[in-house]
Amino acid sequence: MKIALMDSGIGLLAAAAALRRLRPDADLVLSSDPASMPWGPRTPEEVSGLALDCARAAAAHRPDALIVACNTASVHGLEALRAELEPGLPVIGTVPAIKPASAAGDAVAIWATPATTGSPYQRGLIRDFADGAEVTEVACPGLADAVERADERAISAAVADAAARTPAGISALVLGCTHYELVAERIRAAVAGSAHPGLTLFGSADAVAAQALRRVAAAAPERAAALGGGTLRVLLGGRESELPPEALHFAEGRAIAGAAVTH
Repeated sequence: MKIALMDSGIGLLAAAAALRRLRPDADLVLSSDPASMPWGPRTPEEVSGLALDCARAAAAHRPDALIVACNTASVHGLEALRAELEPGLPVIGTVPAIKPASAAGDAVAIWATPATTGSPYQRGLIRDFADGAEVTEVACPGLADAVERADERAISAAVADAAARTPAGISALVLGCTHYELVAERIRAAVAGSAHPGLTLFGSADAVAAQALRRVAAAAPERAAALGGGTLRVLLGGRESELPPEALHFAEGRAIAGAAVTH
């Protein structure tokens, strides 16, 4: 079985690591275009075009499913991706885990990029899935870019800034950008404490990985049952490459690099 993942940059590592845990034998194709980052300030049309480019590069390697491991690309490009690639290639988008977070607590915060925070898309998810919970949207300027650069000082500053604007008393925190999941424990440490006892973080990586495996099993049971070699293929801007050095700064990147046979 072969699963492809696409994102603007290394935010796809969280879902890729989740896939490795669930199916260590799965062959992975990681397609991103860090040279075009950030995608958040771009127009929806630009984001959709960039997402299509990454998806087409991945689809050329004949995966059994494609994970859109990017909230921004899911918002602006998922419809176009599915129109072009499905039903031949199942496409799985990423949605902030607002529903399970709201089920777990009455007071929820959503950390997201400035472009997503307050957007009609996110407000619609809150309206449809918050189920009466009190939800606070917290913009995190610069955090995704700092993670992409593996810039420790900038990560610490962005996390501290967002933590200072997170209301006391929340019981659940939604990580509304896939990049944030790579620094989840740093976020927990910055937010948790006497003001947030029992804080639970909610990301999307595990759910997205599991959904991709379900889609493959439904569409092609024989492919789902077929054992892969646990290989890794990295595409940057559509070209064969290696995991960028910044990826190895994070546990998810090291896990993928250490477990896979790159070819």
